[in-house]
Amino acid sequence: MTTLETLLADPDLAGVWNIDPGRSTIAFKVSNAWGLLNVKGRFTEFSGDGQLTGKGAVFGRLDIRAASLDTGIGRRDKHLRSDDFFDVERFPDISVVATAVHPTTGKRADLQASLTIKGVTAPLVLPVTITELDDGSIQVSGETQVDRARFDLGWNRFGMIGATATAAAQAVLVRAAR
Repeated sequence: MTTLETLLADPDLAGVWNIDPGRSTIAFKVSNAWGLLNVKGRFTEFSGDGQLTGKGAVFGRLDIRAASLDTGIGRRDKHLRSDDFFDVERFPDISVVATAVHPTTGKRADLQASLTIKGVTAPLVLPVTITELDDGSIQVSGETQVDRARFDLGWNRFGMIGATATAAAQAVLVRAAR
């Protein structure tokens, strides 16, 4: 395995890399019932790609279909899709746009990005681990805290729901055909 700096600067790896949805997951977790339990869910429909320049620069985009959220409880999912939360009729997509990566230690890095939910865009620093897999694909894994109110996801009857949600991703990227 190569170091992260070597991986990012390798001209042989330069080009477009597509997210493999079958090998990737986009998930979330938020405390509920005044912190007594966690609601966990995932998004089942997403796409994206990234570009390595071979000179250390990285660009990428992840588009998530908000209506594809799945917590395993249909009634809750319907409420999360409503205008109290994601308002999927007006805002069908959640997007993450990566503009830079800054290696920290080992295979860890800080991914500079912007996150857009419900038409609100905010900067995001996402701590990630970047690994070259045995089949030549690249795995990017990370999680961060998202302030729900910042993205107009602040509905909170009786103060039951935590102010932040944990967003986590494990994205496997494969080289696009040249």
